[in-house]
Amino acid sequence: MSRFSLRPALLALALCLSPALTLAKSAEAVEAREAPPAHGEVPLAAEQIDKAGVAVTRVEPGVIAEQLSAPGVVIADQDRIARVPARVIGSVAELRKRLGETVAKDEVVAMLDSREVADAKSEWQAALVNCDLQKTLFERAEKLWAKRISAEQVYLQAKTTAATAQLRLNLARQKLRSLGVSDGEIDALRADDASANLGLYPVRAPIAGRVIERKVDVGASVGGNNDPSELYAIADLSRVWIDLAIPASELNAIREGQKVSLRAPNEETLSGQIIFIGPVLNPETRAARVLAAVDNPGLALRPGGFVTAAIAVRETPVALRAPKTALQTIEGKTSLFVRNDKGFVARAVGLGRSDAQFVEITEGLTAGETIASENSFILKAELGKAEAAHDD
Repeated sequence: MSRFSLRPALLALALCLSPALTLAKSAEAVEAREAPPAHGEVPLAAEQIDKAGVAVTRVEPGVIAEQLSAPGVVIADQDRIARVPARVIGSVAELRKRLGETVAKDEVVAMLDSREVADAKSEWQAALVNCDLQKTLFERAEKLWAKRISAEQVYLQAKTTAATAQLRLNLARQKLRSLGVSDGEIDALRADDASANLGLYPVRAPIAGRVIERKVDVGASVGGNNDPSELYAIADLSRVWIDLAIPASELNAIREGQKVSLRAPNEETLSGQIIFIGPVLNPETRAARVLAAVDNPGLALRPGGFVTAAIAVRETPVALRAPKTALQTIEGKTSLFVRNDKGFVARAVGLGRSDAQFVEITEGLTAGETIASENSFILKAELGKAEAAHDD
Protein backbone atom coordinates (compact mmCIF):
# COMPACT_ATOMS: atom_id res chain seq x y z
CA MET A 1 0.00 0.00 0.00
CA SER A 2 1.36 3.43 -0.88
CA ARG A 3 1.81 6.19 1.61
CA PHE A 4 -0.72 8.28 -0.22
CA SER A 5 -3.40 5.71 0.42
CA LEU A 6 -2.68 5.86 4.25
CA ARG A 7 -3.43 9.57 4.58
CA PRO A 8 -7.23 9.27 4.59
CA ALA A 9 -7.11 6.62 7.31
CA LEU A 10 -4.77 8.63 9.58
CA LEU A 11 -6.88 11.76 9.11
CA ALA A 12 -10.02 9.90 10.12
CA LEU A 13 -8.29 8.50 13.23
CA ALA A 14 -7.10 12.00 14.28
CA LEU A 15 -10.59 13.40 13.93
CA CYS A 16 -11.95 10.65 16.17
CA LEU A 17 -9.34 11.16 18.93
CA SER A 18 -9.48 15.01 19.00
CA PRO A 19 -12.80 15.34 20.91
CA ALA A 20 -11.67 12.80 23.46
CA LEU A 21 -8.41 14.64 24.14
CA THR A 22 -10.26 17.96 24.41
CA LEU A 23 -12.70 16.51 26.93
CA ALA A 24 -9.85 15.03 28.98
CA LYS A 25 -8.04 18.37 29.18
CA SER A 26 -11.26 20.18 30.14
CA ALA A 27 -11.93 17.63 32.89
CA GLU A 28 -8.41 18.10 34.24
CA ALA A 29 -8.84 21.89 34.28
CA VAL A 30 -12.21 21.67 36.05
CA GLU A 31 -10.77 19.23 38.57
CA ALA A 32 -7.82 21.59 39.19
CA ARG A 33 -10.16 24.52 39.68
CA GLU A 34 -12.48 22.63 42.00
CA ALA A 35 -9.72 21.00 44.06
CA PRO A 36 -10.65 21.37 47.75
CA PRO A 37 -8.29 23.30 50.07
CA ALA A 38 -5.76 21.42 52.14
CA HIS A 39 -6.83 20.09 55.53
CA GLY A 40 -7.16 22.93 58.04
CA GLU A 41 -6.79 25.66 55.42
CA VAL A 42 -9.16 28.63 55.13
CA PRO A 43 -8.65 30.39 51.76
CA LEU A 44 -9.34 34.11 52.11
CA ALA A 45 -8.22 37.13 50.14
CA ALA A 46 -6.85 40.21 51.91
CA GLU A 47 -10.09 42.09 51.20
CA GLN A 48 -12.16 39.32 52.78
CA ILE A 49 -9.91 39.29 55.86
CA ASP A 50 -10.33 43.03 56.35
CA LYS A 51 -14.09 42.85 55.81
CA ALA A 52 -14.43 40.06 58.37
CA GLY A 53 -12.57 42.15 60.95
CA VAL A 54 -9.88 39.51 61.54
CA ALA A 55 -6.86 41.21 63.16
CA VAL A 56 -3.39 39.74 62.80
CA THR A 57 -0.22 40.02 64.84
CA ARG A 58 3.32 38.66 64.72
CA VAL A 59 4.38 36.01 67.21
CA GLU A 60 7.41 37.34 69.09
CA PRO A 61 9.24 36.94 72.40
CA GLY A 62 7.77 38.65 75.45
CA VAL A 63 7.07 38.28 79.14
CA ILE A 64 4.45 36.32 81.04
CA ALA A 65 3.37 37.88 84.31
CA GLU A 66 2.75 35.61 87.30
CA GLN A 67 -0.43 36.96 88.80
CA LEU A 68 -2.31 37.09 92.06
CA SER A 69 -6.08 37.50 91.87
CA ALA A 70 -7.84 39.61 94.47
CA PRO A 71 -11.42 40.92 94.82
CA GLY A 72 -11.92 44.65 94.99
CA VAL A 73 -14.39 47.51 94.99
CA VAL A 74 -14.30 50.44 92.58
CA ILE A 75 -14.08 53.81 94.34
CA ALA A 76 -13.54 57.31 93.03
CA ASP A 77 -9.99 58.65 92.92
CA GLN A 78 -9.88 60.88 95.98
CA ASP A 79 -7.48 63.22 94.19
CA ARG A 80 -10.09 63.75 91.46
CA ILE A 81 -13.13 64.67 93.53
CA ALA A 82 -14.02 68.32 94.08
CA ARG A 83 -16.74 70.12 95.99
CA VAL A 84 -18.25 73.22 94.46
CA PRO A 85 -18.51 75.62 97.42
CA ALA A 86 -20.79 78.58 98.02
CA ARG A 87 -18.08 81.09 98.86
CA VAL A 88 -20.52 83.91 99.52
CA ILE A 89 -23.74 84.33 101.43
CA GLY A 90 -26.76 84.48 99.17
CA SER A 91 -29.45 82.47 97.41
CA VAL A 92 -29.33 80.14 94.40
CA ALA A 93 -30.57 82.02 91.33
CA GLU A 94 -29.75 79.36 88.72
CA LEU A 95 -28.43 75.78 88.54
CA ARG A 96 -27.00 74.96 85.12
CA LYS A 97 -26.00 71.33 85.59
CA ARG A 98 -27.93 68.17 86.35
CA LEU A 99 -26.76 64.92 87.87
CA GLY A 100 -24.49 62.97 85.54
CA GLU A 101 -23.76 65.86 83.20
CA THR A 102 -20.20 66.62 82.13
CA VAL A 103 -18.54 69.86 83.15
CA ALA A 104 -15.32 71.54 82.06
CA LYS A 105 -12.81 73.17 84.37
CA ASP A 106 -13.81 76.78 85.19
CA GLU A 107 -17.22 76.34 83.53
CA VAL A 108 -20.04 78.29 85.18
CA VAL A 109 -22.30 75.72 86.83
CA ALA A 110 -24.56 77.99 88.91
CA MET A 111 -25.45 81.63 89.61
CA LEU A 112 -25.96 83.08 93.09
CA ASP A 113 -27.69 86.29 94.10
CA SER A 114 -25.63 87.78 96.92
CA ARG A 115 -25.95 91.08 98.76
CA GLU A 116 -22.43 90.51 100.05
CA VAL A 117 -21.08 90.48 96.50
CA ALA A 118 -23.19 93.49 95.52
CA ASP A 119 -21.82 95.48 98.46
CA ALA A 120 -18.24 94.51 97.62
CA LYS A 121 -18.66 95.50 93.96
CA SER A 122 -20.30 98.81 94.92
CA GLU A 123 -17.45 99.49 97.32
CA TRP A 124 -14.92 98.88 94.56
CA GLN A 125 -16.77 101.14 92.13
CA ALA A 126 -16.95 103.92 94.72
CA ALA A 127 -13.25 103.49 95.48
CA LEU A 128 -12.48 103.64 91.77
CA VAL A 129 -14.39 106.91 91.29
CA ASN A 130 -12.78 108.46 94.34
CA CYS A 131 -9.31 107.30 93.27
CA ASP A 132 -9.72 108.82 89.81
CA LEU A 133 -10.91 112.09 91.38
CA GLN A 134 -8.05 112.27 93.87
CA LYS A 135 -5.53 111.55 91.13
CA THR A 136 -6.93 114.44 89.09
CA LEU A 137 -6.79 116.79 92.11
CA PHE A 138 -3.25 115.69 92.89
CA GLU A 139 -2.08 116.32 89.33
CA ARG A 140 -3.62 119.81 89.49
CA ALA A 141 -2.05 120.55 92.88
CA GLU A 142 1.31 119.31 91.60
CA LYS A 143 1.21 121.72 88.66
CA LEU A 144 0.25 124.66 90.90
CA TRP A 145 2.99 123.81 93.35
CA ALA A 146 5.53 123.57 90.52
CA LYS A 147 4.59 127.13 89.52
CA ARG A 148 4.62 128.19 93.18
CA ILE A 149 1.04 129.33 92.91
CA SER A 150 -0.23 127.18 95.82
CA ALA A 151 1.30 126.32 99.14
CA GLU A 152 3.40 123.18 99.66
CA GLN A 153 1.00 122.00 102.36
CA VAL A 154 -1.85 121.86 99.83
CA TYR A 155 0.33 119.83 97.46
CA LEU A 156 1.36 117.34 100.16
CA GLN A 157 -2.18 116.92 101.38
CA ALA A 158 -3.42 116.19 97.83
CA LYS A 159 -0.62 113.66 97.41
CA THR A 160 -1.55 111.89 100.65
CA THR A 161 -5.23 111.83 99.76
CA ALA A 162 -4.50 110.34 96.30
CA ALA A 163 -2.28 107.62 97.83
CA THR A 164 -4.99 106.78 100.39
CA ALA A 165 -7.61 106.53 97.61
CA GLN A 166 -5.36 104.17 95.66
CA LEU A 167 -4.88 102.04 98.77
CA ARG A 168 -8.64 101.80 99.32
CA LEU A 169 -9.13 100.80 95.68
CA ASN A 170 -6.54 98.04 96.06
CA LEU A 171 -8.20 96.80 99.24
CA ALA A 172 -11.60 96.73 97.49
CA ARG A 173 -10.08 94.66 94.67
CA GLN A 174 -8.54 92.23 97.18
CA LYS A 175 -11.91 91.82 98.86
CA LEU A 176 -13.53 90.89 95.57
CA ARG A 177 -10.72 88.46 94.80
CA SER A 178 -11.23 86.78 98.16
CA LEU A 179 -14.88 86.26 97.21
CA GLY A 180 -13.78 84.52 94.02
CA VAL A 181 -14.37 87.37 91.57
CA SER A 182 -11.77 87.30 88.80
CA ASP A 183 -9.74 90.33 87.70
CA GLY A 184 -11.55 90.29 84.36
CA GLU A 185 -14.93 90.53 86.10
CA ILE A 186 -13.62 93.32 88.33
CA ASP A 187 -12.32 95.34 85.39
CA ALA A 188 -15.70 94.91 83.68
CA LEU A 189 -17.25 96.89 86.54
CA ARG A 190 -15.65 100.03 85.15
CA ALA A 191 -18.48 100.24 82.62
CA ASP A 192 -21.20 102.46 84.07
CA ASP A 193 -24.31 100.25 83.62
CA ALA A 194 -26.93 101.21 86.17
CA SER A 195 -29.19 98.31 85.12
CA ALA A 196 -26.59 95.60 85.87
CA ASN A 197 -27.32 93.29 88.82
CA LEU A 198 -24.19 93.59 90.92
CA GLY A 199 -25.35 90.79 93.20
CA LEU A 200 -25.11 88.05 90.55
CA TYR A 201 -22.21 85.76 91.34
CA PRO A 202 -21.07 82.98 88.94
CA VAL A 203 -19.97 79.69 90.51
CA ARG A 204 -17.33 77.83 88.50
CA ALA A 205 -16.30 74.17 88.44
CA PRO A 206 -12.86 73.68 90.05
CA ILE A 207 -12.13 70.56 87.94
CA ALA A 208 -13.40 68.81 84.84
CA GLY A 209 -15.58 65.75 85.35
CA ARG A 210 -19.17 64.69 85.92
CA VAL A 211 -21.71 65.88 88.46
CA ILE A 212 -22.18 63.07 90.98
CA GLU A 213 -24.16 64.98 93.60
CA ARG A 214 -26.35 68.09 93.79
CA LYS A 215 -26.76 69.57 97.25
CA VAL A 216 -29.24 72.47 96.77
CA ASP A 217 -32.25 73.61 94.77
CA VAL A 218 -33.00 76.90 93.05
CA GLY A 219 -33.96 79.55 95.61
CA ALA A 220 -32.15 77.89 98.52
CA SER A 221 -30.07 80.04 100.85
CA VAL A 222 -26.39 79.14 100.94
CA GLY A 223 -23.24 80.23 102.73
CA GLY A 224 -24.87 81.13 106.04
CA ASN A 225 -24.27 79.53 109.41
CA ASN A 226 -27.06 76.97 109.08
CA ASP A 227 -27.19 76.92 105.28
CA PRO A 228 -25.57 74.46 102.87
CA SER A 229 -21.98 75.34 102.03
CA GLU A 230 -21.73 73.27 98.83
CA LEU A 231 -23.70 73.24 95.57
CA TYR A 232 -22.31 70.22 93.71
CA ALA A 233 -19.86 67.36 93.97
CA ILE A 234 -17.84 66.69 90.79
CA ALA A 235 -15.73 63.62 90.09
CA ASP A 236 -13.27 62.94 87.29
CA LEU A 237 -13.87 59.22 86.67
CA SER A 238 -11.36 58.85 83.83
CA ARG A 239 -9.18 57.24 86.47
CA VAL A 240 -10.53 55.33 89.47
CA TRP A 241 -9.16 53.45 92.46
CA ILE A 242 -9.64 49.76 93.14
CA ASP A 243 -9.85 49.03 96.87
CA LEU A 244 -8.35 45.55 97.23
CA ALA A 245 -8.23 43.27 100.28
CA ILE A 246 -4.97 41.26 100.27
CA PRO A 247 -4.52 38.47 102.86
CA ALA A 248 -1.54 38.80 105.17
CA SER A 249 -0.02 35.64 103.69
CA GLU A 250 0.20 37.29 100.24
CA LEU A 251 1.43 40.73 101.28
CA ASN A 252 5.12 39.88 100.88
CA ALA A 253 4.58 39.54 97.12
CA ILE A 254 2.88 42.94 96.77
CA ARG A 255 4.89 46.07 95.98
CA GLU A 256 3.91 49.61 95.09
CA GLY A 257 4.19 50.16 91.35
CA GLN A 258 3.23 46.59 90.39
CA LYS A 259 0.97 46.31 87.35
CA VAL A 260 -2.71 45.49 87.78
CA SER A 261 -5.19 44.36 85.14
CA LEU A 262 -8.90 43.62 85.28
CA ARG A 263 -11.87 42.95 83.03
CA ALA A 264 -14.45 45.73 82.90
CA PRO A 265 -18.20 44.99 82.61
CA ASN A 266 -18.00 45.76 78.87
CA GLU A 267 -15.32 43.03 78.52
CA GLU A 268 -12.57 45.61 77.97
CA THR A 269 -9.26 44.89 79.70
CA LEU A 270 -8.08 47.83 81.81
CA SER A 271 -4.68 48.30 83.40
CA GLY A 272 -3.15 50.28 86.25
CA GLN A 273 -0.72 49.95 89.12
CA ILE A 274 -0.53 49.62 92.90
CA ILE A 275 -0.26 53.04 94.58
CA PHE A 276 -0.78 52.25 98.28
CA ILE A 277 -0.30 49.31 100.63
CA GLY A 278 -1.92 49.70 104.03
CA PRO A 279 0.43 49.26 106.99
CA VAL A 280 -2.36 47.92 109.25
CA LEU A 281 -4.31 44.67 108.99
CA ASN A 282 -8.04 44.46 109.43
CA PRO A 283 -8.48 42.63 112.78
CA GLU A 284 -11.55 40.75 111.48
CA THR A 285 -10.37 39.67 108.02
CA ARG A 286 -6.59 39.66 108.64
CA ALA A 287 -6.20 41.45 105.31
CA ALA A 288 -4.50 44.71 104.37
CA ARG A 289 -6.01 47.47 102.32
CA VAL A 290 -4.28 47.91 98.94
CA LEU A 291 -5.21 50.63 96.44
CA ALA A 292 -4.64 50.41 92.71
CA ALA A 293 -5.09 53.32 90.30
CA VAL A 294 -6.68 52.18 87.03
CA ASP A 295 -7.33 54.20 83.88
CA ASN A 296 -11.02 54.25 83.00
CA PRO A 297 -11.23 55.94 79.57
CA GLY A 298 -14.65 54.57 78.63
CA LEU A 299 -16.09 55.10 82.13
CA ALA A 300 -16.95 51.39 82.19
CA LEU A 301 -15.98 51.14 85.86
CA ARG A 302 -18.45 52.75 88.22
CA PRO A 303 -17.74 53.52 91.88
CA GLY A 304 -19.35 50.89 94.08
CA GLY A 305 -18.95 48.06 91.57
CA PHE A 306 -17.15 44.80 92.36
CA VAL A 307 -14.21 43.57 90.27
CA THR A 308 -11.50 40.93 90.37
CA ALA A 309 -8.04 42.34 89.77
CA ALA A 310 -4.96 40.44 88.64
CA ILE A 311 -1.72 41.72 90.18
CA ALA A 312 1.49 40.97 88.29
CA VAL A 313 3.78 39.81 91.10
CA ARG A 314 6.52 38.42 88.83
CA GLU A 315 7.41 38.66 85.13
CA THR A 316 9.07 35.75 83.29
CA PRO A 317 10.61 36.15 79.79
CA VAL A 318 9.41 33.59 77.22
CA ALA A 319 10.63 32.76 73.73
CA LEU A 320 7.19 33.10 72.12
CA ARG A 321 3.84 34.35 73.29
CA ALA A 322 0.45 34.88 71.70
CA PRO A 323 -2.74 36.66 72.74
CA LYS A 324 -5.28 34.44 74.47
CA THR A 325 -7.92 35.79 72.11
CA ALA A 326 -6.17 33.97 69.26
CA LEU A 327 -6.66 30.47 70.72
CA GLN A 328 -9.27 28.11 69.28
CA THR A 329 -10.04 24.43 69.90
CA ILE A 330 -10.09 22.44 66.65
CA GLU A 331 -10.59 18.67 66.66
CA GLY A 332 -9.91 18.65 70.37
CA LYS A 333 -6.55 20.41 70.03
CA THR A 334 -5.59 23.96 70.98
CA SER A 335 -4.78 25.70 67.71
CA LEU A 336 -3.92 29.02 66.13
CA PHE A 337 -4.70 30.25 62.63
CA VAL A 338 -1.42 31.06 60.88
CA ARG A 339 -1.36 33.42 57.91
CA ASN A 340 -0.15 32.04 54.57
CA ASP A 341 -0.30 33.11 50.93
CA LYS A 342 -3.80 31.64 50.49
CA GLY A 343 -5.36 32.88 53.73
CA PHE A 344 -4.98 31.00 57.01
CA VAL A 345 -4.23 27.49 58.12
CA ALA A 346 -5.08 25.99 61.49
CA ARG A 347 -2.06 24.71 63.39
CA ALA A 348 -1.99 22.86 66.71
CA VAL A 349 0.34 24.42 69.29
CA GLY A 350 1.73 23.61 72.70
CA LEU A 351 1.06 25.98 75.58
CA GLY A 352 3.08 26.94 78.65
CA ARG A 353 2.62 29.65 81.23
CA SER A 354 -0.06 32.29 80.87
CA ASP A 355 -1.36 35.51 82.34
CA ALA A 356 -4.52 37.56 81.84
CA GLN A 357 -3.69 38.51 78.23
CA PHE A 358 -0.95 36.25 76.83
CA VAL A 359 0.03 32.58 76.77
CA GLU A 360 3.44 31.04 76.16
CA ILE A 361 3.79 29.03 72.92
CA THR A 362 6.13 26.10 73.49
CA GLU A 363 5.76 24.35 70.10
CA GLY A 364 4.05 24.66 66.76
CA LEU A 365 5.16 28.18 65.85
CA THR A 366 8.34 30.05 65.05
CA ALA A 367 9.21 33.66 65.81
CA GLY A 368 7.98 36.12 63.21
CA GLU A 369 5.00 34.11 61.96
CA THR A 370 1.72 36.02 61.65
CA ILE A 371 -1.43 34.74 63.35
CA ALA A 372 -5.06 35.79 63.63
CA SER A 373 -5.20 37.56 66.99
CA GLU A 374 -8.82 38.78 67.10
CA ASN A 375 -12.08 37.38 65.72
CA SER A 376 -10.38 34.05 64.93
CA PHE A 377 -13.69 32.34 65.69
CA ILE A 378 -14.80 33.53 62.24
CA LEU A 379 -12.01 31.46 60.68
CA LYS A 380 -13.02 28.48 62.79
CA ALA A 381 -16.59 28.77 61.52
CA GLU A 382 -15.40 29.02 57.90
CA LEU A 383 -13.19 25.97 58.40
CA GLY A 384 -16.14 24.00 59.79
CA LYS A 385 -18.34 24.93 56.82
CA ALA A 386 -15.62 24.01 54.31
CA GLU A 387 -15.02 20.60 55.92
CA ALA A 388 -18.76 19.90 56.09
CA ALA A 389 -19.14 20.73 52.38
CA HIS A 390 -16.15 18.50 51.55
CA ASP A 391 -17.67 15.57 53.46
CA ASP A 392 -20.89 15.96 51.47
